Amino acid sequence: MTLDLSAMSRKELLQLRSNVEKALQDAELRERQEALKAAEEAAAKYGFSLDEIATASRQGAKKAKAAPKYRNPENPEETWTGRGRKPHWVHAALTAGKDISDLEI
Repeated sequence: MTLDLSAMSRKELLQLRSNVEKALQDAELRERQEALKAAEEAAAKYGFSLDEIATASRQGAKKAKAAPKYRNPENPEETWTGRGRKPHWVHAALTAGKDISDLEI
């Protein structure tokens, strides 16, 4: 089906746009419901409910903060887990000839 948009009035085009937006919203809702049903069926295949899987995935997403492994001997409040970029005080200590094991907690 092809529409000749150039032959339509402004009022007709606005109504068409409104109809298209409503049809898009309805289609999205329908597809979301289909996706939810498919997800529930997939979860049931493994003996779970979708709520159980969603709850487990949210709980697994919470990671514990890593414990510090290194401490600045000149300022004990400054610590580093050994992950990510080295803090300035670690670089300074290593440049001064200290071994990383000297900074371990």
